Amino acid sequence: QVQLTESGGGLVEAGGSLRLACTASGRSVSSYAMGWFRQAPGKGREFVAVISWRGRATTYSDSVKGRFTVDRDNAKESVYLQMNSLKPEDTASYYCAADPDYNAYRRGPDSINYWGKGTLVTVSS
Repeated sequence: QVQLTESGGGLVEAGGSLRLACTASGRSVSSYAMGWFRQAPGKGREFVAVISWRGRATTYSDSVKGRFTVDRDNAKESVYLQMNSLKPEDTASYYCAADPDYNAYRRGPDSINYWGKGTLVTVSS
């Protein structure tokens, strides 16, 4: 089994930046696509970003493209999400995800095998 642990959430003013981290344990995820979803209060879980196992491919949702960057360090079994130019509408719990299939992220959260417990990001206006 894979356990995913997120960190780095918090309160930030609009226009600010945060860097989320997610570290895997229990089993190596170096051959998995890793990514991030988020869920705002009262809304469903939505895709944010994914990075392929070698880091050669990335995909972003339209709402974060150009502001967020996903990267990974396979030696540390970790994936990161650099969030810049944050907006109040980015407020949500952010969940780390791991799945062997890069295209699973396109199909939606029900297709993802492993999840972290989430970290809360609050952006004040």
